[in-house]
Amino acid sequence: MFNYSHLTGQIKKRIAEERPRLYRMAYAWCCDPALADDLAQEAISKGLQKANQLREPERLQSWLYAILHNCWRTHLRRQRPDQVLDEETIPCEDCPETINQRQQIIDRVRAAIKVLPLGQREVITLVDLNGFAYAEVANILSIPIGTVMSRLSRARQALLVTLADIQQQPQTSTSRASLRRVK
Repeated sequence: MFNYSHLTGQIKKRIAEERPRLYRMAYAWCCDPALADDLAQEAISKGLQKANQLREPERLQSWLYAILHNCWRTHLRRQRPDQVLDEETIPCEDCPETINQRQQIIDRVRAAIKVLPLGQREVITLVDLNGFAYAEVANILSIPIGTVMSRLSRARQALLVTLADIQQQPQTSTSRASLRRVK
């Protein structure tokens, strides 16, 4: 007979290890560090409470992101989604000019993602920032795979239009700022 108590302990450990990724995803969706922290914590808590319900341990990550998405949707039902983006400084070891240039690009990309419709923002962050497959995103968001693909296409096109001038900026030898297609 299979020992599920040992498996549940491993799953609980893996759930706790997913916290940084869950936080990043929640932050990409809500653009508020405190709220992202709360959402990630809520998803971790629910995941730990229901760890014994996970039937396929290899799908843990998708399962957790589905929980996070449900927490996010619950929050949206209770709150108005108009939140102010708090700027976050990303530590860097380069010179101040490069840091400033990168930060400006990061701020523009964040602002461009923030104005995307919610469905597009969710899909592009799951696929392009976290590397989930389309089928996994469809499962996480409980939408058809065709909807994932169309939202992703529209989001990428909107970002290309909004951020076109970043692609055309001359590159310095110390700065390689460019947009690239992940998938």
